[in-house]
Amino acid sequence: MEISTKDRAKGAILGAFIGDAIALGCHWYYDLEEQYKDYGKWITDFTSPKEGRYHENQKKGDLSQSGYILKLMINSILDNNGYNQKDFCKKIDNELFTKIDGNPMNGPGGYTSQSIREVYRQRVEQKLSWDEVGSRADTTEAIERTLALAIRYVNEPKMLAKTISHNTFLTQVDDIVGSMTVAFGAVLAQLIKGEILDENISTKLMKLVKSGDLPFHAVTSDNLQPPKAGAKDPSNIGLFASPDALLSPSYMAKAANDKDIKIEPAWKVSFVYGMPCAIYHILPACYYLAARFKDDFESAILHALNGGGQNQARSILTGALVGAQVGFQNIPQRFIDGLNEKEELLKLADELASQI
Repeated sequence: MEISTKDRAKGAILGAFIGDAIALGCHWYYDLEEQYKDYGKWITDFTSPKEGRYHENQKKGDLSQSGYILKLMINSILDNNGYNQKDFCKKIDNELFTKIDGNPMNGPGGYTSQSIREVYRQRVEQKLSWDEVGSRADTTEAIERTLALAIRYVNEPKMLAKTISHNTFLTQVDDIVGSMTVAFGAVLAQLIKGEILDENISTKLMKLVKSGDLPFHAVTSDNLQPPKAGAKDPSNIGLFASPDALLSPSYMAKAANDKDIKIEPAWKVSFVYGMPCAIYHILPACYYLAARFKDDFESAILHALNGGGQNQARSILTGALVGAQVGFQNIPQRFIDGLNEKEELLKLADELASQI
């Protein structure tokens, strides 16, 4: 059965929310023996956080602060029929910064991430304007909210890149983080349009670079061949330094489909690419899992979950990528039913997908 763009968009949104909530209980176990002691060898469902752990006051099926901020982003898009940075910043000021205090173990979802804590201190304590704030956090926090922009602008790659980069740099000012965040959005948009996360995905993305639709510097000709004699350097101020963030998904997908490359069981991808929070650990693992389990949401999300470490970010982003490929209709109902805010999240997903 053909999957519609709207159904893929809904799948991406719900996949992200499911990934967020399902990792709430077992978030950030770097000692897997400790994880096994608390939750058993294989986690298959939503769990409650243990006392003394991250998110300890939350309930099974709740969203973390990442999910809370993603809801703010979606509501801002719906209120403005598109991205309005002033409105988004106002929502953060009024609906998030009034509920946190700059300390890690506090606020909606039970934990506040590094980039948000730093911007809170700059905005609230130092009274800086939004034009003056930002952090050096090298994490996926911006992706976790801007994936909604990738959905809204799925058919408008220039707007996708512009809005995602602008929103990212509100909280994370590193150019590499910016380029990898925009690249994830571009990949997600391709999947929502029905493309497959395989070794050819980067070739499709590079065509958007060549046409000027994605702001990445690239001097090579097709298939990364040397530039033609006399070709002008296309670099311009404001472009990301290289297209490498667009090229890496194809390599992870190729690895996932190469019979001579074995990561068994698949959750050990967290050992291969790294368990920590940095974007360069998380994205390769997500691309790998989303390519390997492109038509199996349950396997993808559970292998992302059971790998330990920063399994929440891994689950959010894998959930979005695979949800886009299988569509909302092919996400097992038990994962949707396990969300405590199920009705609200379904409504947000449906309304955002309708804006495409």
